Amino acid sequence: MMQENNNHNIAVVIPVYNHASTLPTVVASTLAAGWPVVVVDDGSTDGGVGQLDRLECFIVKLPRNMGKGAAILAGAEKAAALGYKQIVTVDADGQHDPREVVLLAEKAAAVAGPVIVIGDRQMVQDTVPRSSLFGRAFSNFWVRLECGLELPDTQSGMRLYPVRELLRLRPRSRRYDFEIEVLILAAWEGIAIDSVEISVDYPPGDQRISHFHQFKDNLRLTLLHTSLIVRRLLPLSKGQWVELSPTKVKEKLVIRHPLKTLRSLCLEHTSPLWLATAAWMGIFLGALPLLACHTVAILYVSHRLHLNKIAAVAASQFCAPPVVPVLCIQAGYFLRTGTWLLDFTRQAWLFEIHLRLWDWFLGSLLVGPLLGAIGAGLTYWSARRIRSMPVVAQPEPEG
Repeated sequence: MMQENNNHNIAVVIPVYNHASTLPTVVASTLAAGWPVVVVDDGSTDGGVGQLDRLECFIVKLPRNMGKGAAILAGAEKAAALGYKQIVTVDADGQHDPREVVLLAEKAAAVAGPVIVIGDRQMVQDTVPRSSLFGRAFSNFWVRLECGLELPDTQSGMRLYPVRELLRLRPRSRRYDFEIEVLILAAWEGIAIDSVEISVDYPPGDQRISHFHQFKDNLRLTLLHTSLIVRRLLPLSKGQWVELSPTKVKEKLVIRHPLKTLRSLCLEHTSPLWLATAAWMGIFLGALPLLACHTVAILYVSHRLHLNKIAAVAASQFCAPPVVPVLCIQAGYFLRTGTWLLDFTRQAWLFEIHLRLWDWFLGSLLVGPLLGAIGAGLTYWSARRIRSMPVVAQPEPEG
């Protein structure tokens, strides 16, 4: 009978699906590092779990392949039954070093209250696929919109979870999208989220074992992010923002020095990328026929998505009448009829106002994103330039 190790009150959960070639080594290395192990067999068919007979680990078998998220939850339930308060998930493919579990444990111990600690993979190997680098950056972008946190690696499979809080979150996702949804729900519930750097081993492509389905799993992630953005924008959502660095430096804007003021705005709580995102959002919403409530809508969306309000509102001014609304109406009319609206009579623009509003809405869905992309590009370039310019100290006026 295996002896339980409660020295750290942490168990390592290893979800596995057909990783027979790497699983025994991962489990043995984790046990050698002094951590109790819960292996969750997610319906494997390669007999890999059968190789663990001589290793002292707990094994949970799911009746069929239910997904990585389901396996992690099953492992958390087993760990809770064994009396562990925290779990660290380690992928079964061998990319993580079990000796680094202690880094996550130490980071969690330094935080008062429940915390999720993500292993920030240092993806510096030549064998790291470009798709993984892009996927991580893309995921980080959407997570930032959904919960306001600047997290360096939202796709890492090596994480420390507080067991009770994890089981109470009740995420809907059960496959690879589970790990993203858990982060967002935890942030909305006020659970702290932190990161610590870890190493990662990516073998050459022909030796790499991955069950990520490019189409199905990317579709699931797209639907998840869409759902989370919609839920974040709903006024009845109860989420709250959690800042990793609560200390905020407030600088007084000096109106007498416009360049210094502009640079301060570009540096305040954001980066060129997020200023550009705010500009895109402002232009897109500014192009919509939100009569008499553009600014209110932009401020609301910017607040909910944690975007720079000044940048968004300022960018929306480029959509002021008459140029952009007319462009949208013409584009919408063309989409409906295949011709341009060349009738400028009172009948076409006043008595058929309901049709022009419909044209405006349809056209804004095309014109808004395109203008927004141009505005975002200019904003990004300008912000980078301004941030790189040296600031010359101005003498204070006498008296």
